Amino acid sequence: MTDQDTRYEAVRSRDARFDGEFFFAVETTGIYCRPSCPAVTPKRHNVRFFATAAAAQGSGFRACRRCRPDAVPGSADWNARADVVGRAMRLIGDGVVDREGVTGLAVRLGYSARQVQRQLTAELGAGPVALARAQRAHTARVLLQTTGLPVTEIAFASGFASVRQFNDTVRTVYATTPTELRAAVRATRRTATPSAGIPLRLAHRGPYHAGAVFDLLRREAVAGVEEVSGPPGGRTYRRTLRLPYGTGIVAVDERAGDPGRASAVHPGGWLDARLHLTDPRDLTTAVQRLRRLFDLDSDPYAVDERLGADPRLAPLVAARPGLRAPGAADPEEYAVRAVVGRAAAERLVRAHGKALDTPCGTLTHLFPEPAVLAQSASEAGSVSVPVAEAEAATGTTTRSGTTTRSGSRSGAGAEGPLGVLTAALADGTVRLDPGVDRDDAQQALLALPGLDARTIAEIRARALGDPDVVPPGLDVPDTWRPWRTYALHHLRAAEER
Repeated sequence: MTDQDTRYEAVRSRDARFDGEFFFAVETTGIYCRPSCPAVTPKRHNVRFFATAAAAQGSGFRACRRCRPDAVPGSADWNARADVVGRAMRLIGDGVVDREGVTGLAVRLGYSARQVQRQLTAELGAGPVALARAQRAHTARVLLQTTGLPVTEIAFASGFASVRQFNDTVRTVYATTPTELRAAVRATRRTATPSAGIPLRLAHRGPYHAGAVFDLLRREAVAGVEEVSGPPGGRTYRRTLRLPYGTGIVAVDERAGDPGRASAVHPGGWLDARLHLTDPRDLTTAVQRLRRLFDLDSDPYAVDERLGADPRLAPLVAARPGLRAPGAADPEEYAVRAVVGRAAAERLVRAHGKALDTPCGTLTHLFPEPAVLAQSASEAGSVSVPVAEAEAATGTTTRSGTTTRSGSRSGAGAEGPLGVLTAALADGTVRLDPGVDRDDAQQALLALPGLDARTIAEIRARALGDPDVVPPGLDVPDTWRPWRTYALHHLRAAEER
């Protein structure tokens, strides 16, 4: 929506489809909002539009306390786009600027810091520091309003360099002090203690077909690392996470009774989640990984409109509006699982996964790091899990929950597919982080001996979150672009009925 008059019409109709796609600010009040804000629509000549919340904040506007524009789903563009701006936004969302600075972001993108600054500012109205600052402010608000952590701890957990910087940012963005921001919700909401975890609502736009996502996660679940419990319609997905500063256990609930159908009144929604983190500085990264796993920043309206125009897909789209294309909570973990299959992945967890200090129900381990698996392969001549034997025992290899075929690859040794892949991931020959160029990553994977093109396509679709992937050998029409990954999920969901 590049035309400002068209954007204003979206604001007038309080159209939630565009939450996160753009923001509007009111010059007479000094407040910026999401398009679906329920407040009285301002006059057109008082409205300014911004591509990001950071740009609105940089122009001196405060976040609306009614619609909370900082809590909207992310723009679907950042997942679909392969250019430097899209890649930068994915990395900033993952917390790279907080951990490595603008220089680290630029190195990952392969550009100079000045080039990154110039491109982001030109298109989004804010540079990487401002974008990261807006994200830190949102993290701070979540921690203030949902936990009992001391304010000083929250300042550093949110990524701020000092308490003064934290206080100044909160005042600028929310027009209140951190203490007042916390007090405002205490009367209506009980904050959780750190040991009880951090409760969150993971927002999404449009209809969300949760059943298909939870079905897929249940089929793929690797024992010890993840589980899906409860009856259909009210299931909970839980898993362990290795994060930059520590570890985490996350739980996400399937909305009870949610059929995944659109509501004419309020088509958006959320998934309830709880995060138990050993270090609260990992909150932003953990949330972004969950958003990628559950494909919460997708634009189901654009996807369904394009695919629903095809006679073959139209009835499937009508039956499952808002069907998502799940990603991965840990791209490197998913790549290993795609190569070896679930049965062997469970053996890898038992043999090489790091045990949790305190098991949480059936969750007992972190998935082993590529460096650990590569070292095991190098020292022993093979990873101490007979992959071929594991696949032969089950007769099948399940990858991505979409394809089941006989185990055709053998060799978990240092020169086998698993050993080669983990060595490449460990030494950086293959990168699968959120900001990697997907074509470069695919070429690096193709250069590894023993990895077939179909497995690499699965890694690209899931680990790299590419919405337009077709495995080799499948003939699909170009009219399904740029959502061919979603089209294949519709076809597979129909086959599984």
